[in-house]
Amino acid sequence: MRSSTSVGFCTNRRASQQCLEVVRAAPFAFSLIALSVVLLILVGIHDTSSLRSTMFDSTTRKGGDDEKCDMSTGKWVREPRGPIYTNLTCPTIPGGRNCQKYSKDPRHLYWRWQPDRCELPRFAPARFLDLVRGKRLAFIGDSLAGNQMDSLICLLSQVERPTAMYSDASDKIRKWYFPAHDFTVMALTTRFLVHADPVRDNDWKITNSFDIHLDKLDSVWRSRLPELDYAILSGGNWFFRVNYFLEDGRRVGCTGCHDSVADLTDFGVAGGVRRVVRAALEGIARCRGCKRGLVTLLRTYTPSHFEHGTWYDGGYCNRTRPSEEGEVSLKGVEWELRAVQREEVWRAREASGGKRFFEAMDVTKAMMMRPDGHPNWHSVNRKISNDCLHWCLPGPVDMWNEMLLQRLAEISSPAVAR
Repeated sequence: MRSSTSVGFCTNRRASQQCLEVVRAAPFAFSLIALSVVLLILVGIHDTSSLRSTMFDSTTRKGGDDEKCDMSTGKWVREPRGPIYTNLTCPTIPGGRNCQKYSKDPRHLYWRWQPDRCELPRFAPARFLDLVRGKRLAFIGDSLAGNQMDSLICLLSQVERPTAMYSDASDKIRKWYFPAHDFTVMALTTRFLVHADPVRDNDWKITNSFDIHLDKLDSVWRSRLPELDYAILSGGNWFFRVNYFLEDGRRVGCTGCHDSVADLTDFGVAGGVRRVVRAALEGIARCRGCKRGLVTLLRTYTPSHFEHGTWYDGGYCNRTRPSEEGEVSLKGVEWELRAVQREEVWRAREASGGKRFFEAMDVTKAMMMRPDGHPNWHSVNRKISNDCLHWCLPGPVDMWNEMLLQRLAEISSPAVAR
C-alpha cells in the first residue's frame, strides 16, 4: 500500500523516468524535512520559554512571591454597579463600620481595584462557598482581621445566611457557620500573633507598652490551628509604640525605646514586625497536628489615613475619592512593612521545602490609595473618636476578599496547585 501510494502519480509513461528520480530522491528529501521539523521544534521550545516568561510577566517575584496574577499593583477605576451588598442587605455589619447608616458620602462605594496586567473578577459568593465547602477558615490578627471577616460574612450572606456560632466576652474569638456548605469562618483576634503581656509601671498600672514573647505563639489561634484549612494572617498596627521583645523570658530588643533603655537594641517598627511574622510562620511550619494541606496567606500591612492628628487628638480623614498614583509615597514605613512581610513569607516557603503552603496577599498599595474608605466620624463611635484605620462596610475592604477568592480558586486548580 505504501509503495503504490508513493508512485501512484507516475501514470504518464513519458514522465516515468522523472517520476522515478523523484521517488528515489524522496527518502533524502524526507530526511531534510524531518531535520527541519526537529530544528523548528527545538527553536520553538527555546522561543516558548521566552514567550512563557513574557506571558507571565504578571507573575512577579517582589520580595519572593510568585502569583499567577500580580494583583498588588494597579489603580482604582469607576464601578457604576456599586457594591454587592448594602447596609440594608447585610444585617451583621458592626456599628463601627456601618458608615452608610451614619450618613457617609456614598461616592467611595463606586470604585473597583484594577490590577495593571490582569483582571480581578467581581466577588462571586456562590463560587467562594463552593470552593470552601466542608472547610474551616480563620482570619488571624488585630481588629482589621475582624474587619475582613465581617466583609466576607456580608458578601457570602447574599447567597446563604450564616449562623452565629460563638463569640467570647472580649470578642477575641468570633465564629460563623454556613450550614448548607458546611463552612466555618472565624476571627481570632491577636495584636501581635505571638503572646504579649501589658507592661506595668512602678505603681503596677498598665501602660501602652507590651512585652512580646517571640518564642511563644498567642494561644488564641495556636490552639485552633490544627482544625484549620485556611489561615489568613495579618498585623502591624500595634507596633507603633514602645514595645519590648523577649526570648526565654529575657528582653532582647525593643521598638521606640532608644531614649529610655540604653542596653536594648531598638529593632525599629519593621524589625519588630519581621521578628513576629517569622515566629508565627515558623510556628505554623512546625505544627505537627496541622492538616497537611493547610494554606497560610499573610495579608500585607494596610495603613491608616489620619490627617492633622491621630485617634484622640482630632485627626480625621474626610477625603471623597481614591488617591492618584503620584499622590502615594512608596518610601514610607508602610512600604517597608510590606517588604519585610513578603520577605518572611518567601523565607518560610523556602524553609518548608514545599511541605507547607505560604503566600503573601499584597493589598498595601491598593489600600494606601483609599483615604476615602474609612468611617471617620460616620460610625456608632463618632462621639469617642474619628476612625481612619478600619474600613467601611461595604467599602474598599471588600477587595481583600475578591483577592482571597482569586487566590483560593488558583490554589484549588490542579494546573497551579503546589
